[in-house]
Amino acid sequence: MIANPIRVVPLRTEAAAPVGAPRLTYRGGALLASVQVFLFFWGDAWQQDPQLGLVQQVNDFFEFVLTSPLMDQMAEYSVQDFTIGPGARTGAIVLTTAPPATVQDAAIQQLIQEEIASDPAVSQPTPNSLYYVFLPPGVTVDLDGSSSCVSFCGYHSDIDGNLFYAVMPYPECAGCTGGLAILDALTSTSSHELCEAVTDPVPGQGWYDDQNGEIGDICAWQTRRLGAHLVQLEWSNAQGQCV
Repeated sequence: MIANPIRVVPLRTEAAAPVGAPRLTYRGGALLASVQVFLFFWGDAWQQDPQLGLVQQVNDFFEFVLTSPLMDQMAEYSVQDFTIGPGARTGAIVLTTAPPATVQDAAIQQLIQEEIASDPAVSQPTPNSLYYVFLPPGVTVDLDGSSSCVSFCGYHSDIDGNLFYAVMPYPECAGCTGGLAILDALTSTSSHELCEAVTDPVPGQGWYDDQNGEIGDICAWQTRRLGAHLVQLEWSNAQGQCV
């Protein structure tokens, strides 16, 4: 097991060039062959403009991207037990409880588990489930002592190796917008974590590069338009470049 694997989207100002020739290698762990995405929007702010409009736009993005050519790219990383194909958005919910001004990763894990256990509107977990938590403006996420908008713009992780989630702090600093519109910053970061969760759901146990991290880390902040949506480029072993 890799100690402290890379699992975050860095600030744009901190996105480093790859070290050496990047090469993802498979470490034998699970992959998300047909990812099933459920979205949590935490906080009443998501029911007010301008965040209210973003909720629909982010939902539309996932409806599109999970059956898009971006997912087709991930098939390159299929292995004998996991054939990667299209995914689906299984639902979304706005949680009107207010998150604290600084929310710990442990509290986010607890929230996900409690919502799964108590709310029938929340999709039950499967081996392919991935839960996204979008935070409202003004909320800082603390991950192992590092803070959003200081050290990272998003991340993905796991709970006990079998419940997978991604965290999207609201991009309200220059390092996490990178000069992009808020929606574009959200979809770029979301696509980064989506592809990493599919190919390395338990960080460091799927497809990983010991020097450069996961599939999205190698290409951080390199973007393209896919249809109407901005996504991040992802590393291709086959092509030897970000595509």
